Amino acid sequence: MKIGRVAQTVVSTIHSPVFDGRRLLLCDLLEPDGSPSGGYLIAVDTVGAGAGETVLLLDEGNSARQVIGMSPAPVRTVVVGVIDEVTLGG
Repeated sequence: MKIGRVAQTVVSTIHSPVFDGRRLLLCDLLEPDGSPSGGYLIAVDTVGAGAGETVLLLDEGNSARQVIGMSPAPVRTVVVGVIDEVTLGG
């Protein structure tokens, strides 16, 4: 699991049928304290997240495909939750 912030929606004119009706989101990766880690992922939205929201990313191919409910599928990362708050150290 990783923490990210939705930067924007990704638009693709040619894609696999598994993405029909699903949004792709560009997510900047975050450290647990909320600072940018410098990386990013493109994830399939399963929760209706929007730009600027902090999200929980599942970045494991097989588990991501199970969330989508399609196997085989060219999916590695999915948004599985919107994070309200992160508490560090207890």
